Amino acid sequence: MRSLDVKEITKAVAHLSIETNRYLSPDMEQAFQKAKKQEPWPLARDTLDKIEENIQAAQDMGLAICQDTGMACVFLEIGQDVHLTGGSLQDAVNEGVRQGYTQGYLRKSVVADPIRRGNTGDNTPAVLYMDIVPGNRVKVSVAPKGFGSENMSRIAMLKPAQGQQGVEDFIFETAKLAGPNPCPPMVLGVGIGGTFERCALLAKKALLRSVDSSNSDPFYGKMEQRLLERINELGTGPAGYGGKTTALAVLIETFPTHIAGLPVAVNVSCHVTRHGSVEL
Repeated sequence: MRSLDVKEITKAVAHLSIETNRYLSPDMEQAFQKAKKQEPWPLARDTLDKIEENIQAAQDMGLAICQDTGMACVFLEIGQDVHLTGGSLQDAVNEGVRQGYTQGYLRKSVVADPIRRGNTGDNTPAVLYMDIVPGNRVKVSVAPKGFGSENMSRIAMLKPAQGQQGVEDFIFETAKLAGPNPCPPMVLGVGIGGTFERCALLAKKALLRSVDSSNSDPFYGKMEQRLLERINELGTGPAGYGGKTTALAVLIETFPTHIAGLPVAVNVSCHVTRHGSVEL
């Protein structure tokens, strides 16, 4: 059994809150370069250039790459042989968000009540997800989620008879309805299966994957590629100005489901899909 003080988790969350908001991840940078080479529309290429200039300027000046620094989504994979000490784990995570968003001069966007509103002043609480895994390590992942894209997300409880075509049509329709609102080029996290809430969590977790990755099941890997090509035929393009680069990736995660159900969720993300991880 290994002991780990939750203060280490606070430090990791604070660090990742700043880093993910200031620096685009390498997989996203590579996706941009690939998209520019493949984009035939001059205005779309120019828009991608402008997006890259903004990202570079933010990095050079130590500023956030987007004014919407998001709601902090924190994922913990906790080894079953780890003994956490030093206080409440949830409090430690929230303290990390509080420190990161304050020290990094990041916009605080969280309201205390969904109807009555009222800014919490420090971007807490985080949206925290925890999984118990084998081993004696803790993996901390932070994914700030802006709501221009979050608001375009959708969930459906399809009938099993709608099958693969129904699932693909729903994903495509979601991208089409989103239009320019989520600041394309988009990344689509997709969850298929489980229950109402599990498929939404799968979609959110899918956005932690590298955008150049493919589902390990060839069936779903081909579905990801087929949907990406279909969505890029929409012509929405970067920032909605037209072109072939409407999405950079479609990332699918699945889970077994009930004989009477076919849940599917699409978590739409923007052109600065932010994610970062450390292992403690």
